[in-house]
Amino acid sequence: MTIELRHHTALGVQTRQDLLDVYADVRAPLLHLANYGIEAFTERLDRHADEPGFELVLGYDGDVPVGYAYGNTVDAGDRYWKRMAEPLPGGFTDSLVLALKEIGVRIPWRGTGTARRLHDELLAHRAEDRVTLMVNPLAGDGKVQALYESWGYHAFNSQEPTADSPRLVVMVRPRRLRRRSVAVSSVIVGG
Repeated sequence: MTIELRHHTALGVQTRQDLLDVYADVRAPLLHLANYGIEAFTERLDRHADEPGFELVLGYDGDVPVGYAYGNTVDAGDRYWKRMAEPLPGGFTDSLVLALKEIGVRIPWRGTGTARRLHDELLAHRAEDRVTLMVNPLAGDGKVQALYESWGYHAFNSQEPTADSPRLVVMVRPRRLRRRSVAVSSVIVGG
């Protein structure tokens, strides 16, 4: 199976619709929850697309959009950092960070490496030194967080982004991993 990866720094009409279609399939079991509904996602997506450093990678199998990953740059003053449950270590926000806001793959393409390819492609051309993401620790009975750990992320904090959101684990890793694996121990504070 060949998946074509397409980069976007703005949301055209077709790109936006393709992303919304994939999101609706990926999150179908959760769409009844306020934070995961199409309206809430669309609101977040439009806000994220207007933020500095927005980039989206959409994957296509032929003409069918099958997955996506998107994020944007967050600096020291971004509200992303202000919602953390625990204070950040001194100097933590001194450099720009890529916040991976969403990643999702339709069911028939899961387990094929498509999510990792989308993720790696998004990170490949970025200038930020680190990337961070949030994950529901209960998603997939913890399997989603374990997957991100296998990609080099480690938990460092938690937050509740909105009143409708569950408490999410915030994870971080260097944008580029060293070839040799390094053991990292971490503690989730406040979670």
